[in-house]
Amino acid sequence: MNIDLKNKVAVVTGGTGVLGGSISKSLIENGVKVAILDIAPEATENKAKELSSFGEVTGIICNVLKKEDLENARGQILDRWGSIDILINVAGGNLPGATLTEDQTVFDMKMEDFNRVTELNMNGTVYPCLTFGKAMAERGEGSIINIASMAIYSAITRVPGYSVAKSGVAIFTKWLAAEMALKFSEKIRVNALAPGFFIGNQNRAVLVNPDGTYTERSRKVLARTPMNRFGDITELNGIVHFLCSGHASFITGTIIPVDGGFSSFSGV
Repeated sequence: MNIDLKNKVAVVTGGTGVLGGSISKSLIENGVKVAILDIAPEATENKAKELSSFGEVTGIICNVLKKEDLENARGQILDRWGSIDILINVAGGNLPGATLTEDQTVFDMKMEDFNRVTELNMNGTVYPCLTFGKAMAERGEGSIINIASMAIYSAITRVPGYSVAKSGVAIFTKWLAAEMALKFSEKIRVNALAPGFFIGNQNRAVLVNPDGTYTERSRKVLARTPMNRFGDITELNGIVHFLCSGHASFITGTIIPVDGGFSSFSGV
């Protein structure tokens, strides 16, 4: 199956992170023009410069929780490339203050941190969908991919805010998929990925000990993962390419696990 994405225009929020950067690079290498959006000026500039050797890319400083920033980014992209074909919402993540330690209970949770995490992950997905989705609605075509989580399938201890937010992302994905198809165009598709366990900067301390060995939490994760390993971040790129292509023309409103079997295995 040949997936041709050449000359499509993609917006990747959180594009300077490990996941966003990997997806951006893979798209650029396949001929996609990519706008990387991130709140950190230096990281945005550096990532755009790093990826420019692979193809067309621009970095735009943008807070995904600010409507003005998002609308400004949309204007810049349309002025430069004329269309927005793909939106991939990667911006999000957890915060140390919103992750309970082993000896804490839910009653120790700080609501301020809970609110920050839920706003970043849920509204940080909703706002870009509305801003860039409007450009797709006016054009009658586009593909939106949101990032959900294993936390939408069952309770994962210690991350209540993140779990609630990603569950919201999952149902919003389904809701927006119906809204776009019913009211605008069947060619506007909205799906989400539910990544399994990948070791990145945000979760490294929870999964890997200072000496490089796996933590007890890692051992629990691997015991529930039939493939018995963590994912490589590049293993998300294939499904992203597929969902952005015409080969996925009848797929919308889905949440697709990329998890080594974690979500389908009881551990028994």
